Amino acid sequence: MSELAPGSQTVVDERTELFEDGDQDRFSHYVPKDKLTAALVNGTPVVALCGKVWVPSKNPEKYPVCPECKEIWQSLNPGE
Repeated sequence: MSELAPGSQTVVDERTELFEDGDQDRFSHYVPKDKLTAALVNGTPVVALCGKVWVPSKNPEKYPVCPECKEIWQSLNPGE
């Protein structure tokens, strides 16, 4: 085992790609822009590409993109 340089440390990435019920609340999701605008103005629910239904109220920039939404979006827009 090699020694670390003074002042350095090892970081272990313990993230996992397995998602459980409720994990969708920790992601930002893809929804049609016009539906999102209406939901924000009227407080109505939207449906994300992954099927999650919710009333948007949080800043989506604070959360990573939902992997399922991203995969669906990329399959709809190959090359982008």
